[in-house]
Amino acid sequence: MDIHALLFAEGGSLSFKNLSKTLECDHQALLEGLDVLSQKLQGSGLAVVRSDTEAALVVAAQARETVMKKATEETERDIGDAGLEVLAIILYEGPSTRAEIDYIRGVNSVSTIRTLLTRGLVERSGNPEDGREYLYKPTTDVLAYLGAGRREDLPGYDTIGRELAAFKAAQKDQGTPLEIADAQKDYL
Repeated sequence: MDIHALLFAEGGSLSFKNLSKTLECDHQALLEGLDVLSQKLQGSGLAVVRSDTEAALVVAAQARETVMKKATEETERDIGDAGLEVLAIILYEGPSTRAEIDYIRGVNSVSTIRTLLTRGLVERSGNPEDGREYLYKPTTDVLAYLGAGRREDLPGYDTIGRELAAFKAAQKDQGTPLEIADAQKDYL
């Protein structure tokens, strides 16, 4: 059970050494546990793949076609206006948290960001200022496709940057959405 959870949580391969250490078992017990897990997963759409030194939880061969079809559908779909908005914010604003993107757009952007991540248009990294959230930034492939060696080379970068800064300053002068809601309660 623990082997299954560890492989699932990793989302990739783990070395036998790492698995044995984490599970506090010897190499032979680990291999036996992997055999048991492989048998339990038969017919489930998942499988355990092993090399000489590591193991991974993967999509089983019989389910691969269905999963690939779904992934292809996702990547062939147009990213739409929402995707363009989020991508523009990330391109012109720079590395941004989801909360910052949502604040500028005024709507929840979770699914849009997920689509952009899946397509390889943006990448996610840890936020050094707050470990509970991620920063989203454009991939180098997007910049290359747009013909920009860096963000500052994007068309209208200075103008759009000033407009974004003015928008954020105006929003800040009005207060946060919670401050505005609290102020409105006084008038009701």
